[in-house]
Amino acid sequence: QVHLVESGGGLVQPGASLRLSCAASGTISSIFAMGWYRQAPGHKRELVAIIDSGGSTNYADSVKGRFIISRDNAKNTVYLQMNSLKPEDTAVYYCNMYLRIVSGTTTNSWGQGTQVTVAS
Repeated sequence: QVHLVESGGGLVQPGASLRLSCAASGTISSIFAMGWYRQAPGHKRELVAIIDSGGSTNYADSVKGRFIISRDNAKNTVYLQMNSLKPEDTAVYYCNMYLRIVSGTTTNSWGQGTQVTVAS
């Protein structure tokens, strides 16, 4: 079993910053890609940022230059530094990890989500 636990969401004003964290626990052998997705009310879940095992990153156009994704492999943790937040960034943010557990099985795991609200 693998569990992903997110933290760091909250209510902030436009222009502020937040840092999300997502830590994975369980019988993990290796983690390939780590990513952040978000879903706003009435919208589909969308990719925000992703980082692979080599550290290569990819971002949604809407967050390029404002958000930074990073990972700490020793802690099985992925971070999302969100700067210059805008009201349109308001959503539930989910972390996602594509990983292999010790049995050899690969799995795509999701966190429970953390709410980010940007409002004045």
